[in-house]
Amino acid sequence: MSDSRTRIMGRLKAALDQRHNPTVRFSGADQRMKFPPLGLIPKRGQAEGPARIVMFVDEAEYGHAQVVRLGDLGQVPAAAAKICQEAGAGSLKIAPHPDFQGLDWSGRDVEFGIGHGDDTAGLSRAFAGVAETGTLVLRSGADSPTTLNFLPDVHLVVIFAHEIKASYEAVWAMLRAQAPVGGPVLPRTVNWITGPSRTADIEQTILLGAHGPRKLMILLIDETA
Repeated sequence: MSDSRTRIMGRLKAALDQRHNPTVRFSGADQRMKFPPLGLIPKRGQAEGPARIVMFVDEAEYGHAQVVRLGDLGQVPAAAAKICQEAGAGSLKIAPHPDFQGLDWSGRDVEFGIGHGDDTAGLSRAFAGVAETGTLVLRSGADSPTTLNFLPDVHLVVIFAHEIKASYEAVWAMLRAQAPVGGPVLPRTVNWITGPSRTADIEQTILLGAHGPRKLMILLIDETA
């Protein structure tokens, strides 16, 4: 083998050895997790102020979700009861979130806990929303059971207007920022929900409720409206 070829192959081997070195690989991955690179955000993901709320509602309704505007959290029990009555849901399973436990549920058939297969309606608390696609973001945890996102036929989700961000990148930044010190970077599960469950596998015909809730109701609380 010629000297030049030997030098070339030697440089290639050194580069490959460094790339596959566990210490180098883990260090690089750790740096990307701590300081994730910023991606290109499209113009529709840069909406500000009230335009974010308008876009979120438009996109959510385009995805077959229904949006109910409320003035404050105290209006949630009455709104949820009306939705359940119209949907023919006999009871409501509620996520054990602090925001819900302090509300007046007297006289209503409700239960706090995780979702089960026989629940007709469930109420969850969103972590955030994405305006550019009308998407709800729900993270798993003791106060936000993932089962409620998929098992009930009717899914009600509460979100505040100020929790709606313009882009996916902004929500990821929120998730990372709220990670506990010394704990995992992200919760075990983060669900991004856009509209009710649907499929078009059979003859390209949209069928709602194929893999989850047939109806998605967003209770949007805008205290400034």
